[in-house]
Amino acid sequence: MRTILKFSLVIAALSLVVNVNAQEKPATFGVKAGMNLSTITGDETDDVKAKIGFNVGVTLDYTLTSDLYLLTGLELSTKGCKEDVGLSKDATSNLMYLQLPIHLGYKLAVTDATKMVFHAGPYLAYGIGGKTKISESGVEVSVNSFGSNRLKRFDFGVGLGVGAEFGKIGVGLGYDFGLVNIVDVDNVSNKNANAYLTVGYKF
Repeated sequence: MRTILKFSLVIAALSLVVNVNAQEKPATFGVKAGMNLSTITGDETDDVKAKIGFNVGVTLDYTLTSDLYLLTGLELSTKGCKEDVGLSKDATSNLMYLQLPIHLGYKLAVTDATKMVFHAGPYLAYGIGGKTKISESGVEVSVNSFGSNRLKRFDFGVGLGVGAEFGKIGVGLGYDFGLVNIVDVDNVSNKNANAYLTVGYKF
């Protein structure tokens, strides 16, 4: 509950800042939500499977030229994976991140009301919560995902995507590649990977 409240306050503050700046600068504020398909790549991940999650957040498109934009915002994104640990034993990691994408976008006008959007750039993310559920022979145990000898909270990577804008409505498809090791375990290197589909509205 505290995490949801903090995220709501951040969204409200960012919305206020964007609305004030939009009166003086070529900025467009919006909201978005969608589905994630995430996994973890790297060492000892042969039995890892993708997991479905979600993303929701606010967006900011800042005009650089007539076709180039800075695409950013703040989003809540769930990542993680499923893993077959052994016979009659499996684990599911549910990781929740606050994520800040910083992408350069190109918008190509197809008609007066339709644009194709291509974008790429880095992202910064911080883990604000997460549980790993381990199930064995019908018995389920839940432990914190972040912490000593588990997962690091900071994540950094690059992403790319493509989308379309139909007036104020937008749809997008993209992929984020983690570049840093998120595992706090010696001699093991794992990284986040996440595909996403979003639907958004611009004010």
